[in-house]
Amino acid sequence: MDKPGLSTNDAGLTHCSWRTAAPEYPHYHDHEWGVPVADDIQLYEKICLEGFQAGMAWITILRKREHFRRAFDGFDFRRVAQYGEADIERLMADPGIVRNRAKIVSTLNNARRACELVEEAGSLAKWLWSFEPTPDERPTRVDLAYWTANPTSPASVRLSKALKKRGWTYVGPTTMYALMQATGMVNDHLEGCACRELIEALRRRFNRP
Repeated sequence: MDKPGLSTNDAGLTHCSWRTAAPEYPHYHDHEWGVPVADDIQLYEKICLEGFQAGMAWITILRKREHFRRAFDGFDFRRVAQYGEADIERLMADPGIVRNRAKIVSTLNNARRACELVEEAGSLAKWLWSFEPTPDERPTRVDLAYWTANPTSPASVRLSKALKKRGWTYVGPTTMYALMQATGMVNDHLEGCACRELIEALRRRFNRP
């Protein structure tokens, strides 16, 4: 019998059960979620998409991701930072993305803040990864009970406060914890998931920015 939060497929492999919730999830779960990211543009994209996801299901954003990338110039924050009112109206008229004015304006604002942070710290990745939780802040076992009880973490609270202090928006602690999960700052594949040890190996080999 599967443990809570886990499911076993026909090949006998056990994974986090959310992997089977939608056709797009197996590839995302197996090859992206939790893989460490050090590329500034990819990290900015992740922040933006997690912000767009607020109040919505992640699958909605995942299905629209390629269109988001086309609409926002590949999430090149230096280009997005130059957007103006005409771009906001263009984006508001684009049915391929989430047409939420506040979130679109936030994406432009955060692009400008990202440019400032790169100027200050040298790279977005270097600054963001400085908030990676220490081992003593992580649970001894990542199971469904931990997931359910911890939608945020002390590290995500620190990151959220630091970003808000610099003028970023849509970067609450829960959103920032989702960012940490997605970009490998934490490994939240459940104990027993076939991907957990693969992600741990990637994290061990990963050169922190």
